[in-house]
Amino acid sequence: MHKTAFFFDELSLWHSAGLHALTLPVGGWVQPPSAAGHAESPETKRRLKNLMDVSGLTRQLAVRSAEPASDTDLLRVHPAHYLQRFQALSDAGGGSLGNDAPIGPGSFEIARLSAGLAIAAVEAVLLGEASNAYSLSRPPGHHCSADQAMGFCFFNNIAVAIETAKARHGLGKVAVLDWDVHHGNGTQAIYAERSDVLTISLHQEGCFPPGYSGAEDRGEGPAVGTNLNIPLLPGSGDDAYQYAMDTLVIPALERFEPELILVACGYDANAVDPLARMLLHSESFRLMTAKVRKVADRLCGGRLVLVHEGGYAEAYVPFCGLATLEALSGVRTAVVDPLLAFIRQQQPNSQMQAWQRQLLDSQREAWFQATESDAARRAAG
Repeated sequence: MHKTAFFFDELSLWHSAGLHALTLPVGGWVQPPSAAGHAESPETKRRLKNLMDVSGLTRQLAVRSAEPASDTDLLRVHPAHYLQRFQALSDAGGGSLGNDAPIGPGSFEIARLSAGLAIAAVEAVLLGEASNAYSLSRPPGHHCSADQAMGFCFFNNIAVAIETAKARHGLGKVAVLDWDVHHGNGTQAIYAERSDVLTISLHQEGCFPPGYSGAEDRGEGPAVGTNLNIPLLPGSGDDAYQYAMDTLVIPALERFEPELILVACGYDANAVDPLARMLLHSESFRLMTAKVRKVADRLCGGRLVLVHEGGYAEAYVPFCGLATLEALSGVRTAVVDPLLAFIRQQQPNSQMQAWQRQLLDSQREAWFQATESDAARRAAG
């Protein structure tokens, strides 16, 4: 049995967003930070890798790096003018490439590498070199549309990996499950009219992009029924996520029958994240990973790739990421999550959980009825 492959490169941690306090550029009334600076710092990723190393998990994985994505790879998703604008700004020392999308010197080359890691992770799984794979990609990608950077994302790593796999290996239907706490708007936009890619997003309602819910968005034209958004209210805890996985996500995957499942794996739904207000803990991510791994085994021969996205609590992301990688690889370490009991005590009460389940039941009924009606209309001509 092949191991879980883990794709990582130290250079991906060298991307700099410039001098910020959380997400605010320093200047005017915004004081310089005393420590980490920008929310999308390398420390959450570095600390995850460090915890993997000291726990012994890294030794149980097939650790690899990758070549940067080529122009050919990137141009399948992003137009040439966007690549040229990105490279010019990076070569000039950095600046703002879009909404909440600051870059520094060398960010263009590092973003190429981030996409290249995702490409290689998908390739390893498709070629049977690994049972499944995890790409510690940085900068992240799921907010980036074809020609617009947003939300710390500059290339859509998952879309680039999908299109490269389609071009090289004739890959057919693909499902993208995004459990980052922010909506996967870039991936949704890229595949809005593509019926061969199912996009599912579990996200905090109205968080980012600001005010967005998306419950009514189901795809466009021939792709109606291949986009599912599951907006959750702030404060939704583990029960809401697990219920959504069981009643919405897994049935949608089963109906679509993909050949490959990718997860946009953000950890910012954790209870102490500074950029969201959800209440997940490490065991939440362990269980969601186990569920998607089980459905991948059943539907597509286990072909499953997780690509790292958000997560900004430096002290806690490592425990969430380690639990995810343990579930993905089937290897359990001796690490104990020191915040688990504390976060479990903060979960919504039984009345709130019941109400959240009712909301999700309504979403499920509306989405499946609407998509079945849309499919019947298309079949009727």
